[in-house]
Amino acid sequence: MNNQEKNTYVREQLTKALIQLLQEKRIEDISVSELTQRAQVGRASFYRNYQSLSDILYQYDRLLVNTWGAAYDAAPTSNISNLFGRLFQHYKDHADFYLLLYRNGLTGAMLNTIQERCGLRSELGNREAYERAFWAYGIYGWLMEWMKRGMVESADGINAMLQSQ
Repeated sequence: MNNQEKNTYVREQLTKALIQLLQEKRIEDISVSELTQRAQVGRASFYRNYQSLSDILYQYDRLLVNTWGAAYDAAPTSNISNLFGRLFQHYKDHADFYLLLYRNGLTGAMLNTIQERCGLRSELGNREAYERAFWAYGIYGWLMEWMKRGMVESADGINAMLQSQ
């Protein structure tokens, strides 16, 4: 196993272990020692890959969304009329993870990823930053309200609601 494969394995183990621990307790009550013991990896492996426990969640969310984004971009049927339906389907497909973040008050990872995907950066001019912020916070707001209400609507239903606005 080369170094990249080892790091991938370590990241997967730490992510899986943190998700398990978050089902049992709050992130503030989880130590790096407890996490690495559960993941069966060394503490040095944690610090080589992450700066904090919440960094694990952000990187995992980023991986999920970027994987979705690459598949969406590659699909010949992708267009603006089905963008939000497919995006919300992604969140529905990974509801266990996203609802865990929501219930634990850790949706900042989601917001960071959405801002990143919308291209919201400090070096943008004001007008472009405001436009991107509108989309990023709009998507995030819809997601939060949808999760708060139990994600009962289908992704296509959410897409239809967004299109009617």
